[in-house]
Order: sequence, then C-alpha cells, then structure tokens
Amino acid sequence: MKALLEVKQVSKEFVIGNILSREKILAVDQVSFEIKASEIFTLAGESGCGKTTMARMILGFEEPTAGEIMYSKEGPKGEKKVWFTQGFQAIFQNPFETFNPLRKVDSYLFETVFNYKLAADRDEAIGLIDSKLRSVGLSYDEVSGKYPSEFSGGQLQRISIARALLTDPALLIADEPVSMVDASIRMSIVNLFKSLKEDLGMSILYITHDLATAYYLGGQIAIMFRGNIMEMGNVEKVLMEPKHPYTKLLRESIPEADPSRRWKDKITITELEHEEYLRKGCKFAGRCPEVMEKCKAQAPETVIVDDVYVKCHLYCSA
Repeated sequence: MKALLEVKQVSKEFVIGNILSREKILAVDQVSFEIKASEIFTLAGESGCGKTTMARMILGFEEPTAGEIMYSKEGPKGEKKVWFTQGFQAIFQNPFETFNPLRKVDSYLFETVFNYKLAADRDEAIGLIDSKLRSVGLSYDEVSGKYPSEFSGGQLQRISIARALLTDPALLIADEPVSMVDASIRMSIVNLFKSLKEDLGMSILYITHDLATAYYLGGQIAIMFRGNIMEMGNVEKVLMEPKHPYTKLLRESIPEADPSRRWKDKITITELEHEEYLRKGCKFAGRCPEVMEKCKAQAPETVIVDDVYVKCHLYCSA
C-alpha cells in the first residue's frame, strides 16, 4: 500500500546563542517514517524531543534543513498545496488558544466551510457543520452564537476536531491534544480518534508524551529523543517488549507535560537538553544504564530487531 505521508531523512537545524557565541542544534536528526491510509502513527517522547518540530515541518510551518517530506495526493490540476491544506488538518494542545475570546465559535466553522467552498449557502453550511459536530458529541444548536468562554476545555477541543473534519481530511495531525483537558474526558477524546480511524478510515498522526493513550490507540509508534527516533514499530511490540534503554525508562517514568512551554521563533532549550543535543555519540549515553564506551564516541546505526527499528549499539554488530 502506498504511503499517504512519507518522511525521508528529514533534519531541522536551529542556531542558538548570540553573535559572539552561536551553536547549531539539530532539533530533528535524519528522521524517516511513513503513514499509510487508515493508520494511527504515534510520535512519542518527553518534552523537547523534537516531535512538535517534526509536526510543524509536516504542516509546512517550518522548512526542513535536509531531507524530504512527500504527500501521496494532489489537488485539481496538480495543485499540491491546495490539496495539502484540505487533506491535512491539525489539532493543537491548548484549545483556549485556538479560538479568539472575542469571536463567536461558530464563525470559525462557517469560515472553514466557505473558504473551501464546501457549501453553496448558509443552510447547507449549517447542515454540514451540524453533522460534523454530532460526530464529536455536540450539535450546531449547542454551539451557535456562543463565545469560547461558554465552553469547557474538552468541549472546545471537540469543536476543534469538528472543524478539522469539515474538509474530510485524509490525515489528522493531533499535537498533544489531550494534555490540557480534564482527565475525566481525556479518554473520550482518545476514543473519538480511534473511531475516526475505524469508522471513517482516517489516518492520524498522534503526538504525545503519554504512552498509555498511545498504547490504547494502537497502530505504529516512534519513540523520539533529542531529535532521533530511538525505537519504531508496532505499538504492542515497542511498549510491551521495549528494546532501547530509553523506551524502557520512559515506560517506568513518564515526564509530565509542561503547559507553559510554547513555541517561539527563537528556540530555547535547557542546559541538560543543550548537552544532550550536542553529544557526539548516542544522545542518550549520559542517562543510559547500559552505556558503553563506544556509545559516547559514535552514534549507533538503526537496525531491525524482531520487526522493530532500534537505534542502539546493543543491537549493532561489532
């Protein structure tokens, strides 16, 4: 089956520091993966691992420094960009930042419908909007004429999903979509993603630090650390039989998401992140309980072990 999205050896380099002291950081380092139709693919890892940078490149918000991102479809007369904006839709971490507090929520829904010429008139638009809202457990009557402050975070996130569904996208990109909603409704949103895949055949790129929800969704998973994919394969195999030391530690101690962290044009990283990003050998060598001398000097190759991709010297031939 042809991939819907193919990422080939993609890297993204940022320059940090001032004029007198500048350093180059590879936020994403030769990452490769693909997403097929009707597939859930998870990018998982702690904060600062490069997963959101990867998502921004897929969405066209950032240009890769190297490598290639390929999409399988084009719009009318080869208009690839037109198909891309309609065929790929995104949902972000904070639903309260998605909507202007001074603007009625339904205006965003009508805007999407008419921008993409999805309805001929307002009545047809209302019918389409209502059908998408009902698919996420809401209705047009519940949303019409109301401002963001009149909804809970979970409701706003559902409205964001309904808005994304208006264009019938082939791929939904969800960047930490449940990390800022109440725990009581978190699983209902994850269940919604699962039903979109199973009932509508939609592909989902799920970006998270939460391995429990990733395991529940199933599909494929890539574990990222400091811009590198450390382990990638079927969720069941990767999380139940982890091979890379980082995956094993991540299962035991999952860091909390940091809601205060926001994307800035000028990248900022902590001292620990700085040290790990600049490490010559394996990026995880400073924390790895199974570190060897060659780990500190030489980056490992990616090898296949039991149908799982692993970037670790433990599995590389001598």
